[in-house]
Amino acid sequence: MTPGFQRRELLQLAVAGAAALAGGARAQSGWPTKPVTMIVPFPAGGGTDAFARPLSAQFSRIVGQTLVIDNRGGAGGTVGASIAAKAHPDGYTLFMGAVHHAIAPSVYPKLDYDLEKDFVPLMLLADVPQVVVVNPKRVTATTLKAFVAYAGQNPGKLNYASAGSGTSHHLAGELFKLQTGTFITHIPYRGSGPALQDLIAGNVDVMFDGLGSSAQHIKAGRIKALMVAGAKRNPAFPDVPCAAEVGLPDYTVTTWYGLWAPKGTSADIQARAIDDMKKALATDELKTIWAANGSEIPTLKGPEYGAFVNAEIKRWAAVVRDSGAKLE
Repeated sequence: MTPGFQRRELLQLAVAGAAALAGGARAQSGWPTKPVTMIVPFPAGGGTDAFARPLSAQFSRIVGQTLVIDNRGGAGGTVGASIAAKAHPDGYTLFMGAVHHAIAPSVYPKLDYDLEKDFVPLMLLADVPQVVVVNPKRVTATTLKAFVAYAGQNPGKLNYASAGSGTSHHLAGELFKLQTGTFITHIPYRGSGPALQDLIAGNVDVMFDGLGSSAQHIKAGRIKALMVAGAKRNPAFPDVPCAAEVGLPDYTVTTWYGLWAPKGTSADIQARAIDDMKKALATDELKTIWAANGSEIPTLKGPEYGAFVNAEIKRWAAVVRDSGAKLE
């Protein structure tokens, strides 16, 4: 091999190596290059889907790759969370969890995942108030005051559906019972979708639901809203009184939904996922849907979102302790 040929060969190898590195960098920054799966740990048709489905459509349109919704319901959302925690951290599996996952550590003593250690918090996606809804054919009370009076005089006669033991629906009901001095029987379901269907069908009396999943049924008259949680009325339902107006100033419960990636997902992909989701949330289509479901467009992302989740874990641990709520 002549010195000239050796130099040329080395130069070609160096150029090829640089091109390979550049190609790898482009491939990484070009995420996604194939469909992305977003695990939704509740059955189809629930409150999570009310946000996940339109978000999927806008994300897919913006990035040019399909965002596939994979509904994995069970055990108050912990089955899907467990699956997501074990997914390969290559950016092609994301996890859309909810406030339920901040409650789970306090009611499920043997979880095989840790929300704070096995996931990377990406961003808050939606935040909607809880609403107290009743089946008007089973509950004649048309105001919260009348409902509380009846429940107080008839302990155990009324029942309430939840998305499952340990979910925000369950804890919202237990908190309501604590603050009103009533006893309403809890009936857990495998997700808010089936619970809401049974409420509409008249198989249960009341539900402490996220406004996102109840909104269309309230507007259609299938169920009646007696109160939204929190200190102010919701713009989507201005005629429904808030908790502070009906004598429950400390009854603040929201059903929030957020996005995580499995631990080990690269910082570049995390940043790209957040950016693409922000673009989707900024579309007029999603702004309209979010508003109709009672949510503003959140701004929490990254470490700030992680700090919010950690605070929610502590908050709900106190509610579980005070109410004595257990798995059923």
